[in-house]
Amino acid sequence: MTALEQYRRLEALGLWREGPADQRREVVVSLGDATLVISTPSETALTHWSLPAIERKNPGRVPALYAPGADSTEQLELEDPDMIEALEKVLTAIRRSGPHPGRLRWLLSATMGVGAMALALFWLPEALTRQTVSLLPQAKRAEIGEALLDEITRLAGRPCTAARGRAALQDLTNRVFQGARVPGVILLPATIPDTIALPGNLIVASAALVEDFETPEVLAGFLLAEDVRRQASDPIQTLLEDVGLVVTFRLLTTGEIADDTLAAHAVTLLSRPQPPVDEATLVARFADANLSTQPYAFAQDVSGETVLGLIEADPMRTASGAPLLPDDRWVSLQEICSGG
Repeated sequence: MTALEQYRRLEALGLWREGPADQRREVVVSLGDATLVISTPSETALTHWSLPAIERKNPGRVPALYAPGADSTEQLELEDPDMIEALEKVLTAIRRSGPHPGRLRWLLSATMGVGAMALALFWLPEALTRQTVSLLPQAKRAEIGEALLDEITRLAGRPCTAARGRAALQDLTNRVFQGARVPGVILLPATIPDTIALPGNLIVASAALVEDFETPEVLAGFLLAEDVRRQASDPIQTLLEDVGLVVTFRLLTTGEIADDTLAAHAVTLLSRPQPPVDEATLVARFADANLSTQPYAFAQDVSGETVLGLIEADPMRTASGAPLLPDDRWVSLQEICSGG
């Protein structure tokens, strides 16, 4: 204790009493290593006060009054300025080096506050999104999907609706998904990305997938790829991750989502590149549908270099499947946007 070193041999006279009813008696006061020693003039120790526990009862006044603790009945009265100064310096040094409960409470509170903020920022949005996705009924999903479709068609053009083409598209969709939960497929003018999955079991596809290629297997492949993609990331979850915590909470509690929010998400869907799909999962889906991966692969890269895995893993490499659509139905599908 640095402050104590210079006062280690300091002694002074004082007046001490053991209790309020006792007479004061003259004592010799000296500073020990960790205690204040109170003795008789004949050097018989009367008591030892722990320095960290000592309290001054009348700060700034002389004679100075000290006690060995807040609840103690003992009292020491000092007038010697050197001893008073020494005691004050020693006590100040002890308190500075000791624990600070207030500071600790502040530190704990700050730490808890930061933890709560981190929880709110990183855990709460993800948990709230998962909860909303799991609780949202199919009817609300379908409603949101239709609203998004309206926004997309407002930006990209009206769906292609030629009657024979729509019938051919339905035939192809039923064939590709083979009795599973068949999505509603809507073809839009070739101003959109290849495919976009919407809530409510909808897939929007570019008419270029039938207009620019020679076989319906290209569109079929893109539909399967989009189905794999939406199985990995629910379109509702994609929407909620884009719109944020406030909108998600409102949807969960009221079932409502603003039109301008959906309009902004539609723009994002039309402009954001689609994430890749797991190749092994996709090949398995082609195998289940008895479809070759090659038309889909070459539609993405005519050289085949970047899609070599899909080409080599073709489940129909040694098989000759039936045509996906008869020629006349395929022609009708190619003319779906022209009224044919």
